[in-house]
Amino acid sequence: MTRYLLDTNIVSDLIRKPQGRVAQHIRKVGENKVCTSIIVAAELRFGATKKGSSQLAAQLEAVLGALEILPSEAPADKTYGLIRTRLEKSGRPIGGNDLLLRLRLWLSAIRL
Repeated sequence: MTRYLLDTNIVSDLIRKPQGRVAQHIRKVGENKVCTSIIVAAELRFGATKKGSSQLAAQLEAVLGALEILPSEAPADKTYGLIRTRLEKSGRPIGGNDLLLRLRLWLSAIRL
């Protein structure tokens, strides 16, 4: 079964535009086929807390409450260390959270 792992930008768009294109696509593919990661949830909760908006926090919790939030699991930690080191040594670093999200996708794909 194909699943969609929503990143921070997509979930943010869903919060800002609850009837927008992202929501329409989710309805089209089925809510059971979308999820996000604990990393995305943490980033979004940080942003909402930093803004200090109770309305934003409530909207965020409503969206996250409707999504399955996948945990980060081993061997992501070992793989993260190896890949991040190689990327930095090759002069192509990416953000730490972005790497964790990509690892989540990769590890999910190889378990299918």
